Amino acid sequence: MTAEPPTKRKCLGEDCDNDIGTLQCPKCLSLGIKDSFFCSQDCFKKNWNTHKAMHKQESSIFRRIFPPKAVSYVDPETSYYNPFPNYAFTGPLRPVYPLSPRREVPKSIPHPDYSESGIPNYSRSRSNKIEQLDAKAQDGMRKVCRLAREVLDIAAAALRPGITTDEIDEIVHKACIERNSYPSPLNYNHFPKSVCTSVNEVICHGIPDKRILLDGDIVNLDVTLYHEGFHGDLNETYYVGDRAKADPDTVRVVEAARECLDEAIKLVKPGTLFREFGNVIEAHAKSKNCSVIRTYVGHGINRIFHGPPNIPHYARNKAVGECKPGMTFTIEPMVALGKYRDVTWPDNWTSTTIDGKRTAQFEHTLLVTETGVEVLTARKADSPGGPIPMPTASETNGTK
Repeated sequence: MTAEPPTKRKCLGEDCDNDIGTLQCPKCLSLGIKDSFFCSQDCFKKNWNTHKAMHKQESSIFRRIFPPKAVSYVDPETSYYNPFPNYAFTGPLRPVYPLSPRREVPKSIPHPDYSESGIPNYSRSRSNKIEQLDAKAQDGMRKVCRLAREVLDIAAAALRPGITTDEIDEIVHKACIERNSYPSPLNYNHFPKSVCTSVNEVICHGIPDKRILLDGDIVNLDVTLYHEGFHGDLNETYYVGDRAKADPDTVRVVEAARECLDEAIKLVKPGTLFREFGNVIEAHAKSKNCSVIRTYVGHGINRIFHGPPNIPHYARNKAVGECKPGMTFTIEPMVALGKYRDVTWPDNWTSTTIDGKRTAQFEHTLLVTETGVEVLTARKADSPGGPIPMPTASETNGTK
């Protein structure tokens, strides 16, 4: 069955940049799903196995998940649109705008210095000196990190197929307010939201929007709180639904990233060189046939969100310095199934793998003690998520 297509629309075929023809999926038409045009019968057949999965979704959900590849107009039924119609995305993920309005933080809650201007004041860290916290400041870090863990666990418990990342942002924002805390990402260098939500091929800094999460996705939730003068930062990557847990490559990259962080933390103690963490992380990632993203690093954190030291996650780096008691910093390896190089969307935040393959990340805020390390953002016994084994052949086949 055919219909007159809109002008200058792109074929729905994966990795196809051709303009659409007159062929529209007949199954979509019978379900009331509009605008499912392909460039040719061959392209339609080639993409059938992927495309038919969308038939289980209702029309409105279909539009929210798969906004047109090249959109220069607002969808009249949903008001959603792709803000970057001419950008060459490296993977299947697309932004779904408009973004919701900026969420407000009551003035009664202490705000960081960048909350209004969007520009952090780094005057206290211009020297590269790494602060060693006294006992009182360490207690302040323990408190904010405990609250940050609570907020992340609340957000993770809400994950399910069908929820939007913007809804996750709202959950995180409210949980911060309930704890008399400011969500540190909000307006940090003008970041528009209260949490970073990085889906599938997004390495980090994903902006929550109207896209819904699918059964089979993975999503990283990066939460930071500012409470009583200190920041606490952590993130985890979660499986959405059962399909992701049954995909060997997805499980491999997620569990590799988790294990990379665990292996690096084992090294934290007075005297360990900052450059050593990357050697352990990359060796473990390679043992899982994964690569390590090099652009982004762990960082010092306490009264400022990001400060010295820098903690690279790749081997043979040239990071300067060593661990000393009282230092607080993050380790947050980003691990990919494919190449380690990254590209950034035109929003100047969302960083994705250059080949569109999946990536995962885990992060803790750490305190160097006299004898070792204290994981300030450690998981609790009832924290959602956690490691899973590689799927068996029967699990994989059953899910497919």
